[in-house]
Amino acid sequence: MARQFPVRSSTVVKVILQRTFRMGFTQEPQNVVTSKVCRGALIVMEGCDRSGKTTQAKLLKKTLDDAGKPTDFMCFPDRSTQIGGIINNYLKCGTELEDHAIHLLFSANRWELLPKIKMTLAKGTNIVIDRYAFSGVVFSAAKEGMSLEWCKKSDTGLPKPDLVLYLDVSEKDVQKRGQFGAERYEKEEFQKRVRANYELLKDDTWRIIDASLSIDKLQEVIKEEALKVINKTKDEKIPELWVE
Repeated sequence: MARQFPVRSSTVVKVILQRTFRMGFTQEPQNVVTSKVCRGALIVMEGCDRSGKTTQAKLLKKTLDDAGKPTDFMCFPDRSTQIGGIINNYLKCGTELEDHAIHLLFSANRWELLPKIKMTLAKGTNIVIDRYAFSGVVFSAAKEGMSLEWCKKSDTGLPKPDLVLYLDVSEKDVQKRGQFGAERYEKEEFQKRVRANYELLKDDTWRIIDASLSIDKLQEVIKEEALKVINKTKDEKIPELWVE
């Protein structure tokens, strides 16, 4: 009987790996291609009440989807959340809240959806938002005793939009549109202060759009602006809002 000698475990492992490789169970990686996911663009629709933001934002979501640019639609306030329910009751004049308190609730409503915004953009899906932090600031700052700078602080650090589409429509035209005056802030003098505050927030990401155009023509203008920014920002990092 042949004498058996102990075999080192490392030798056994080496032999097994060699045989496995020869049998084709293990292969060296060849021509591995890693696909980079470009981030989505954050596009915000802003403007005074009844300027057509919701209609155009929803149309833009569909337009971009049809163009092969996957897009989600969001709106603020998001009245489906617990905080949003409180805001909804306030806007419909069902309850009264101190001005600073309701401003912070509007802001909290945006912050509670931050994880969803980040996740959506990271997977390469665009987001079209009907109203964002800009609305929160201009409406609150239109009230007595509330400064624009104080109102901006609670939203500092949120993702900064790649594009803000400001729908510009005259005060007289707005008042002719259906249901104007149905909610708390839809008052002529108040809307004038809101419009003035918007002027103070505009920067190079804003595009002023004539909202007196027909729905279809307006959408064509908006689509062109949106596609330009989607192609431009897909490889860029998302800056933060109002961070110096």
